[in-house]
Amino acid sequence: QVHMVESGGGLVQPGGSLRVSCDVSGLTFSTYTMAWFRQVPGKPREFVATIRWDGEYTFYKDSVKGRFTISRDNAKNTVYLQMNNLKPEDTAVYYCAAAAHIVPTSPSLYEYWGQGTQVTVTT
Repeated sequence: QVHMVESGGGLVQPGGSLRVSCDVSGLTFSTYTMAWFRQVPGKPREFVATIRWDGEYTFYKDSVKGRFTISRDNAKNTVYLQMNNLKPEDTAVYYCAAAAHIVPTSPSLYEYWGQGTQVTVTT
C-alpha cells in the first residue's frame, strides 16, 4: 500500500522559515512527479510547487516563487518544501502528492496524497 507522511509543520512568526518533508513508501518513487498543495478551510486545494521524477524540472505558484524551494532525495524516498520569508497568507494545511509520468498542477491529476501537516504563520 502507498503511504505518504508529511512532517515538519508548526507555528512560525512572519518572516520565519520552515521545512516540511514527505516520506513515501509503496511506490517506485523515482518514477513519480511530486508536488505540494495547501488548503485552508472553505477554500479549494491550491497548487504550491512540483518537481519532476528526476528532479530536473520544478515549477511554483507565483506567490511563493523566490521564497519556497521544492527538492527531492530519491535515495530516501523523500520530498521537501523549504519555506522562507513566511507570510500569514501561507497559513494552511500542506499536503504532498504523487503523479506518475506527468507534471501536473491540478490536484485532480495526482494519484496519491498524504494526510497533511499544519503550517501556521502568525505573531
